[in-house]
Amino acid sequence: MLLLLASITGTSGAERPSETLYAPADTSATTLGEVSVTAIKQSSSLVRQPVTVTTISQGEIERFNIRGMKGASEIAPNFYMPDYGSKMTSSIYVRGIGTRIDQPAVGLNIDNIPYLNKNSYDFDMLDVERIEVLRGPQSTLYGRNTIAGLINVYTLSPISYQGVRFMAEGSLPGACRAGVGVYRKLAPRLGMSVNGYASHTHGYFRNMHNGKRADGTTDYSGRWRTVWRPTDRLSIENVLSAGHSRQNGYPYAYAETGEINYNDTCFYRRTSVTDGITVRWAGPHFSVASITGLQYLSDNMTLDQDFLPKSYFTLTQRQHDRSVTQDIVLRGTKGHYSWLAGVFGFYKYGNMNAPVTFKEDGIKEIILGNIPPIVQLTWDDDSFILGSDFRHHTRGAAIYHQSTYSWRNWSFALDMRFDFEQTSLKYRSHCSTGATGTVNIPQMPRPIPIKAPADIDETGDLRQTFREYLPKVSVTYNLQNSAVFLSVAKGYKAGGFNTQMFSSFLQDKMIETMMGNAMGGMRPSGKAESSGDGAYTVNEYVSYKPETSWNYEIGGHFSCDEGRVYSTFSAFYINVRDQQVTLFPEGSETGRMMTNAGRTRSFGAELTLRYTPTPRWRFDLAYGYTNATFRNFFDGHDDLSGKRVPYAPSNTLFLSAAYRMPVRSSLIDAISFCPTLRGTGSIYWDEMNIYRQPFYAELGASVRLEHSRYSLELWGKNLTDTKFDVFRYESIDNNFFQRGKPLRAGITLRVNIDSL
Repeated sequence: MLLLLASITGTSGAERPSETLYAPADTSATTLGEVSVTAIKQSSSLVRQPVTVTTISQGEIERFNIRGMKGASEIAPNFYMPDYGSKMTSSIYVRGIGTRIDQPAVGLNIDNIPYLNKNSYDFDMLDVERIEVLRGPQSTLYGRNTIAGLINVYTLSPISYQGVRFMAEGSLPGACRAGVGVYRKLAPRLGMSVNGYASHTHGYFRNMHNGKRADGTTDYSGRWRTVWRPTDRLSIENVLSAGHSRQNGYPYAYAETGEINYNDTCFYRRTSVTDGITVRWAGPHFSVASITGLQYLSDNMTLDQDFLPKSYFTLTQRQHDRSVTQDIVLRGTKGHYSWLAGVFGFYKYGNMNAPVTFKEDGIKEIILGNIPPIVQLTWDDDSFILGSDFRHHTRGAAIYHQSTYSWRNWSFALDMRFDFEQTSLKYRSHCSTGATGTVNIPQMPRPIPIKAPADIDETGDLRQTFREYLPKVSVTYNLQNSAVFLSVAKGYKAGGFNTQMFSSFLQDKMIETMMGNAMGGMRPSGKAESSGDGAYTVNEYVSYKPETSWNYEIGGHFSCDEGRVYSTFSAFYINVRDQQVTLFPEGSETGRMMTNAGRTRSFGAELTLRYTPTPRWRFDLAYGYTNATFRNFFDGHDDLSGKRVPYAPSNTLFLSAAYRMPVRSSLIDAISFCPTLRGTGSIYWDEMNIYRQPFYAELGASVRLEHSRYSLELWGKNLTDTKFDVFRYESIDNNFFQRGKPLRAGITLRVNIDSL
């Protein structure tokens, strides 16, 4: 390879006038601040918007080898999507706000279609034109679950590009992927594209119990996009996508041994289908758009819930989720005044089956270990099932408006939204098991034989209704290539139900029923008296409230030196009420639960800087700092006021330097070199701030051989093989963690065959 490079560079001469630092696919990266926005709710230039945003172009996606949204971490300051668990684990943290389960805190739109279920957020990208990461609440225009920000993903359009694109990649240890996209114009105003993608990762971590990889993954996906523009004013677009993912499971290591060692099966399966149709009519001063989305997701998470070589319990969570969304957006301008108004509605229906199977060690240590000492029991079965079945309906509607008035260099905007949502949960909790044994009462001459059946079958219907008014006010001062803004906005994240807590509730109910049957109503020590109202008790276990925030932000975008320097900056202060925090129950309880912290506050700053001194060189910096703490939070045992909010990093850092050396060769146009550095931390893993991941950095680099029709890239990630944790938690009094991915290296071939 060195001899090949030497022979090629030896033929180089003066730089060709038309050559720049980036390949043709990356021309948008040179005008980052003025990217044309196809988002229907945003204007044509991000640089003039009162929002902090990072745009990742198609060329940057390829150069930094970004496979999915997790690859965008650190590139967007204060944006962190850790890579752990499975593709179901799509946790995102922005500015100290995020969530690990249930509803997302960051919204996702793909080609303007909103995705409501965060289980589908983690997907591999093929032919993505750009990614926009908007930070700060976007609730006034996008509603529920955008309290921390919004991600817009736009795929390549068959109207803007015609040809065939092919990608193939192999890497060590043990991964490969390939994709192809065909883009054609069937008529002057009709374009169509078809994409296919497949990938396989052998895995990076081994389960010591069976010697197999614990994190192998296989993915398949496809996309069919049709764009029709019958007139200059009317456009109709349909995007149909489908995907299937299979993963071995969860490489969680036991902290005492540092080993992954569990004896029961773990895997995750996901099938998703999404279809979205967008119809838009645009006049000189008025436009109207209709965005309709249909989504289906089916997945199965099966795991050894204790993650030990013992047989405590296993969980299988199967769900089928269906949703429909409808957004109608109207825009208009008249002189210095512009406005946007819309109505949005959605319906989401899901059914879930989530049985927890207790096995011999779980029965012995978790169930029988909580029985009073005077009772000696032998379980009737080797194992038993705590069954939970759910039907979850969520529906909502919203009306929103934005008014903007421009006067000289000033722009004043007022946003308003009224959001209504109703969610209901129908449940059935059941088990059929029991034990036999004796009761040793000191006053009795001999033990009393007893039978303790635990047959439970409970049903119920829980409901919650939310109404929220969401305002935003912003002031922007615009210069020729720069803008400074000040904004105040309210953010909102819907409440819901902790379905995973039903197993804990049923476990307590089972013991209570069993002891009541055996001892004539005597309750086990430490258990609270039943309220007599089963629905109230269940609601107390599983419901959590909405989360709201007030975000105060000053920021800006500026460009100078004829566009060679481009930068964004912001400083923010956020007050959060009822922040939704994920907790693991203490002791022998199973599952995870969402609870509401009283109040939290977060403040910090963000900076991005791009410097292109010559057409050959480019330097990028992205840094984010967040200080997020609980102001008022009592978890039932401890006052956590002043503690850091867990899982949200204090710092994110991204550095890159790119050099493109043109060459004169019939085989290669240029050679590009690009080292990168990603840094994250520190991160606290628990509310008490006992466990912490210090700041760590990952070094990457790539060498790319470029031609107008193809490129060949050699790349490496985590070249120093840095050891760090991406997740840590405590369950049944045991501590577990997952390591970040080790050193990887690979080669990627991309071929573009443009249509003549």
